[in-house]
Amino acid sequence: MSQAAAKAPGVLEKSGDANRWKALVFIALAQLMVVLDATIVNIALPSAQTDLGISDGNRQWVVTAYALAFGGLLLFGGRIADLWGRKRAFVVGLTGFAAASALGGAATTGAMMFGARALQGAFGALLAPAALSLLAVMFTDAKERAKAFGIYGAIAGGGGAVGFILGGVLTEYLDWRWTFFVNIPFAVIAALGAYFVIREPEGGRNRNPLDIPGVLLSTLGLVSLVYGFTRAESDGWGDTTTVSLFVASAALLVAFVVTEAKVKAPLLPLRVVTDRNRGGIYLSLGVAIIAMFGTFLFLTYYLQVIKGYSPIKTGFAFLPMITGMMIGSTQIGTRLMTRVPARALMGPGFVVAASGMFLLTRLEIGSSYASTVLPSMVLLGLGMGTAFMPAMSLATLGVEPRDAGVASAMVNTSQQVGGAIGTALLNTIAASATTSYIKDHIAAATSKSQAQLVQMQGAVHGYTNAIWFAVGMLVLAAVVVVTFVNAGRPGSTTVTGSGSASSEGGEETEDQVAVPVIAH
Repeated sequence: MSQAAAKAPGVLEKSGDANRWKALVFIALAQLMVVLDATIVNIALPSAQTDLGISDGNRQWVVTAYALAFGGLLLFGGRIADLWGRKRAFVVGLTGFAAASALGGAATTGAMMFGARALQGAFGALLAPAALSLLAVMFTDAKERAKAFGIYGAIAGGGGAVGFILGGVLTEYLDWRWTFFVNIPFAVIAALGAYFVIREPEGGRNRNPLDIPGVLLSTLGLVSLVYGFTRAESDGWGDTTTVSLFVASAALLVAFVVTEAKVKAPLLPLRVVTDRNRGGIYLSLGVAIIAMFGTFLFLTYYLQVIKGYSPIKTGFAFLPMITGMMIGSTQIGTRLMTRVPARALMGPGFVVAASGMFLLTRLEIGSSYASTVLPSMVLLGLGMGTAFMPAMSLATLGVEPRDAGVASAMVNTSQQVGGAIGTALLNTIAASATTSYIKDHIAAATSKSQAQLVQMQGAVHGYTNAIWFAVGMLVLAAVVVVTFVNAGRPGSTTVTGSGSASSEGGEETEDQVAVPVIAH
């Protein structure tokens, strides 16, 4: 390592912090908790709705309240992490998330449940970018960074599927309230571990005053965008409120960009997103998540409604995808990350995932899990795990330490917005195709059983139409990567965070230089 790198602020020598691997355990545990919470409550929702007397029209707020708070406050949470310090933001986020989870588990009314979910989202928006930025500033050696982000990427990609399993087990054998209470031990262990183990490098804080106009514009703009897609799913794309939300979101976000270009201490320094590599990562992740959220949604409905699987059996049916993600991230991605450029992992990874998605377009009522669903899940897992791993690392590699939190928040923002778009857009495509199919075929049904068969065939027809769109999204993600991401091997440098990058071998070649650090 060069002398400049050794002396740069925010750098940890390879042997400088013996606790960083212990810290990774607690960071990973916290990330797992946040990702689990995005899906674990879904399976418990029918039981909670009955117990609390929540109407069908209001039940969406159990999911929407979390999504709005989390998506809308992510950039603010990332900036707070840069201001307070990542460790403090991480511990505060965990503590608040645990308290909100306890409130949700003890809820006696629908309003109390909605409030708890909104609080979970708000503290999650502080916790998630703090966790990723801690990795970015603690793991600077190339090979160690590859291993750390391999573990983190696998959890970020597969945690949602684990949520289906855990949610099914807790709901069926205990009570829906345990889908909230289960977060408390996760949070307590992670917070105590982080407090005693994590040693954040010095010199990486951004102590500039908060950009209040930027906070307001970005929060309102992202909330309008996420809620717009939520409304589109339930009330249609032509609904007056839906259109108004999209128009307001566009105006607010344009005003946000203009503001960030002019203020002295912006909430989101444009240097973070205008770098072609990071911009390409954010865009490709958002596009790919559109496809992934649709897969979780339609496969869950297909297995439970069409195939008659129980919640637990449905959850375990997702295990091959989780396994594939773990292998793709911790074995394929980690082993190749320091040997090949990022796009040589991400591009093929998205293509492999698209091939798995393509298999799902063949779904029929009588399709076998073993011959159709299983291989598609394995390919999806392998592809997404391989692509996620370098994406998580490259999205924060080369940023100045003072911007680590907000750069990490952009990763989560792209995923959150992609998820909102995917759920609304793919649901709309599926519903439209189902309605059209049933309209064309229901007249031929001469009995109640035949009519039910047509409705099931229509549902599967809708799923496959939406899945075709998801295939296109994954192919588009691969195209975005090949077009924009031109960095060399993402793990081939030791990150200094001071405005320079030096290769491990002492010589810099075009292939060895990772993301160039943008000057102040």
